[in-house]
This record gives sequence, C-alpha cells and structure tokens, in this order.
Amino acid sequence: MTRTATTTPRSIAEEGLLGEQDVFLFKEGTHGRLADKLGAHAVRVAGRDGVQFALWAPNAAAVSVIGDFNGWDKSAHPLKARWDGSGIWEGFVAGVEHGACYKYHLVSRDDSHQVDKADPLAVCSELPPRTGSRIWDLAYEWGDAEWMAQRRSANALDAPISIYEVHLGSWRRVPEEDNRPLTYREIAPLLAEHVKTLGFTHVELLPVMEHPFYGSWGYQCTGFFAPTARYGTPQDFMYLIDFLHQAGIGVILDWVPSHFPNDEHGLAYFDGTHLYEHADPRQGFHPDWKSAIFNYGRNEVRAFLMSSALFWLDKYHVDGLRVDAVASMLYLDYGRKAGEWIPNRHGGRENLDAMQFLRTLNEAVYRDHPDTMTVAEESTAWPMVSRPTYMGGLGFGMKWNMGWMHDTLKYFQQDPVFRKYHHGQITFSIWYAFTENFLLPLSHDEVVHGKGSLIGKMPGDEWQQFANLRLLYGYMWAHPGKKLLFMGGELGQRREWAHEESLEWHVLSYPLHGGLQRWVGDLNRLYRAEPALHDQDFTGDGFAWVDFHDAEESIVSFLRQGKNPQDTVLVVCNCTPMPRSNYIVGVPRGGYWREMLNSDAAIYGGSGSGNLGGVDAAPVAAQGHFHSLALNLPPLGIVYLKPSATA
Repeated sequence: MTRTATTTPRSIAEEGLLGEQDVFLFKEGTHGRLADKLGAHAVRVAGRDGVQFALWAPNAAAVSVIGDFNGWDKSAHPLKARWDGSGIWEGFVAGVEHGACYKYHLVSRDDSHQVDKADPLAVCSELPPRTGSRIWDLAYEWGDAEWMAQRRSANALDAPISIYEVHLGSWRRVPEEDNRPLTYREIAPLLAEHVKTLGFTHVELLPVMEHPFYGSWGYQCTGFFAPTARYGTPQDFMYLIDFLHQAGIGVILDWVPSHFPNDEHGLAYFDGTHLYEHADPRQGFHPDWKSAIFNYGRNEVRAFLMSSALFWLDKYHVDGLRVDAVASMLYLDYGRKAGEWIPNRHGGRENLDAMQFLRTLNEAVYRDHPDTMTVAEESTAWPMVSRPTYMGGLGFGMKWNMGWMHDTLKYFQQDPVFRKYHHGQITFSIWYAFTENFLLPLSHDEVVHGKGSLIGKMPGDEWQQFANLRLLYGYMWAHPGKKLLFMGGELGQRREWAHEESLEWHVLSYPLHGGLQRWVGDLNRLYRAEPALHDQDFTGDGFAWVDFHDAEESIVSFLRQGKNPQDTVLVVCNCTPMPRSNYIVGVPRGGYWREMLNSDAAIYGGSGSGNLGGVDAAPVAAQGHFHSLALNLPPLGIVYLKPSATA
C-alpha cells in the first residue's frame, strides 16, 4: 500500500512552507507542485498544531483568513506579505482542525474592493451551493499497486484504448431518494462492473473539479484542486479511482485550463485586479461561454495551471488528462468577430503564450508521469498537436478527431437512398488519419442542446435505426484511431442526455436495445483481442483500402494490419438496407476467412444474414489482390473477417 500524504503535521519554521527555490520557480512559471506549498496545510509550529495558510494576492493591501474557527472575523487572523516581492501572503493559525471551513478576506490597495474568496489551492470544498474551502488531509491507503506497475502498457499508443465517457451526476440516480445522484463510493462497483462487462479499457469523467453551477457539467470550474463535494470527500473520489484500477480500468479526467467562471468567490478579479485573467475583455473574456480566460503570459498563472494538472496525476493516480477546448486557447480570435480581438506581436491570431504553456505542460506530464496520457480536444486543423515538442509540436499524446466525427455523423444521418452522393464523408478521413494520433469521439457534445440521441439521428424505422447505429459503431471500431463513446450510447437511449436524470436503463429490457449493448461489448472484445485493430492505429502501415470507389452501392472495404504481418482483419460495410449476395472483395491471401463479427446477427437484433461462419478465398484476382471472397453482405451491416487455418 502507498499513501498520498501523512497524517502527522509537518514541523516548520515561522517562515512557512515556501523556500527561496519555490518562490523562484513560481515567479518563473515552472513550479509544478504549488499544492504542496500554497493553500492550507496542517503543520506544527513551535510545538503547536495548526494550519499554515499561503495565498498569492500581489495587489491586495490586506489579506486575512476567516472561517468557522474564528467566527468569520476579518480581523482575527491577518496574513503577512512575504518580504521577497512574490505577492504571497502567509500566516499560521493554531488549533484549526481537519474539516474546518475557511475563506480569505481581501482588501484592494485603494480600499474600493473587499471580497471573500475561496482558496484557489483548496483540496476540498463545501457542498454547493456553499462556496467555502475546507481544511483537508489527503491521506489514503491505495490498493492499486498492480495497476500502477503495469499501466504503461495499458496507456501506450499501440495499446487498445476504448473509453467510456461518464458524467457522474447522471449515470445512475436513486429515484427512491428524491432522484439523488450516486456518491463516489456507491458508483464505484456499479460503474466498474458495467465498464468491465462491456470491455472498455478506460473511463473518462466529465470534469469533477469543484464547480458552482451543476448545469455546467463541470466545465465552469472554480476548484482546480478539489473534487466536487456533491458526491463525497476527496478520499471517496480516490476510492472510486482505486476501485476502477483494481478492476483493470484506466481513469482519464476532463480538465479545463481554458476558462473559468466569474463567480465572486472564484478566481475572477481576485485581489482587486485581473490577476488570473486578462484585464482587456478582448483577451480576457470568452464571448461564447461568458467566462474569463486565463492569462497564459503571466508566469504565476502558468505555474498554477501546471500544478493543477500534475496534482491529479500525483495525488489521485489518474491515468490521463483530456484537455478541454484547446482550440479556444490557441486562437486569439476564437469565437470573435473582426475588431474584437488583439493580434499577437507578429500580427497573427495565434496565442503564443498558450502555445508555450501547452508545450511546457505536456513536457512536465510526460517527464513526471511517462506512463500516462494527455489528450487534446482541438477542433481545428492546427498542425502537430500530438507531435513531440522537440519536433515543433504541442506535445499531446492524442487528439480528438472532430473532422471524422462530423463527417461520419452527417453521412449516417442521410437516408441510405442518398448516401451514394455523400460517399466521401466516410472515406475522406483516411487522407489525414495518420497526421495526428487521433482518438475517435462520439461524446456528450453530440447528444445535447437539441441534437438528440445517437439512435435518434439514424434514419428509417426502428429496425433500420438500430441497424444503422450498429453499423456506425462497427465502422468506428474498425477505423484507425482510439475510441470514445459517451454513456447511454451503448444502450441506444432514445432521449438526449439530461444531466438532471439517470440514463434510461430500463430500455435494456427491449431486444433491440439489449442487442446493441451486446454488440458494443463484442466490438470491444474483438478490438482488444486483435492487434490488427489497434497496434498500428497511428501509421498508414496499419490500414489499406480494398475498395473505396463503390459509391453506387454505398459499400466500403478495407484491411486493418498489425505489426505482425500475420495479423490481418478485413472489414466490409454495406451502408444501404439492400442485402448484397456474392459481392466480390479482393484479399491478400488464399484459404479460409472466418467471419468474426457480423452486426446483423440475430443476437444483436439483426436479420441473421451473413456468411455461415466464413468464406473460402478463390484464386480470382480482384481490386489488386490475387484472391477474392464472394460475400453475402447483410443490410445496413458490417462484417469482420480474418484468415484462419481451419473453417
């Protein structure tokens, strides 16, 4: 077992936890462990137990700690500004106990602004809608040593990575108890069992960092070091991660360094000045999200954000960070009209400070935790997002493939009669598929704000809708790139995602919904078992078209190939409801080709059309190969086949 912290207060001298080197690195913008130095820490000073407080507020005239330990008296415990010009205020308060609530009272230099702020470095918060910070010890006995020892292979770029995206507050609720969400500890065994049964390798949690407005889903964050108290304590959240790890499931956290809300207790206008954000709204205010934008040019802000990222990796054993809204960080004109933004020093629209921050962040993550991953949600064609910084890239491990997602959903929303006119929407992605380390997302963003559910996007009657969705998932799991599916997608949920309600678990009692869930599970199991489907996701050596020209019949066929030349999988998609008999597909070798998966199998809710377990290749040349298969292609179906020594 390992521990994240000690329960014994550290003995420190009167000058506090910060040393000269800490201050130097903080001012330089490279300190990555501010949570160990700033904030509130149980310590022992001159034989007395208490809490050492430290806060960065360089433009304040006075700072004091207020809390339930001093009756929220603004004059009871003033802090002192450090002598070194760092802008850090410090002070020791004896007798403060674990769990105590507190804030900082700040007075601006001209006395015009007085405000009570939550601690930016707090590791625990009050239950919203209360906004105070809490003194908290992060001691926890971990039981995931086996996972931590081998997770490098689970998070590697050549590993099968299939992610189940989850919003903890609405995955499952307790209707008998006023529809409350599950706690971290309650959800742990249920989520682990569900994810393991379906064969996903990782879960990705929508932001768990403390946020005042539940309806923001965590994307308007105020507590960059504190898991939300809505579902329990920090240790309860550790328990959830620990439980998932012991079940062999990785955990990725959604992390938002792009913006923050303007709530009075948060980071905005912190010390009577725009400390964390730009003062000019053309740089510091996000017009789409009505929130503040971090000033990446300020060294201390970069250190704050880098410390937040490393904190979750250090203290909570998470396996990766999905960085939200990277495009909004990279472009100075993101979401703005002409005249509403300020060009960089070269006259361009690139945010040079954000670029440097992201590079430094990724270098720090992979330096300190090389067995984890960073994933960028970057929605433009910005080059080299997932390439190393020494090559001029941003240094992310992977990037969401938003182009694939948009094109694919547009294609599948088409009536099959018209798909032949849009054939390029499912073939174009291969032209750029290997320019980045791509992850294919069907995320929460596609099932909210009136977009409907995934099953609701599919055309046709009920049977055709489910056949289309099975085909979509089959195509996605066969396409180069790692996979991500938002919760509910595996159920065929009819209603679009609602954050105040549980998923529609009851639909699994209906055959088509239950069949879809079995299909997702079998896709994941095949994906994990077949190296051809995952170990060359990011190189053209892992993919070869057989035929992408058959727009008239809306059929595509391709090969996935593993590092071992013997690992080959043939994939054929029929995107119309017309079954195709004796459809000729060229293959690279003779012998028997076993049908490993068929989305039209009866157990998935299909019609049962297929190839009776497999097909012998004939020595008849087709599509550049010396052998070919005569296949029966099921309606709105996909088949996976593999060379086999025996029938």
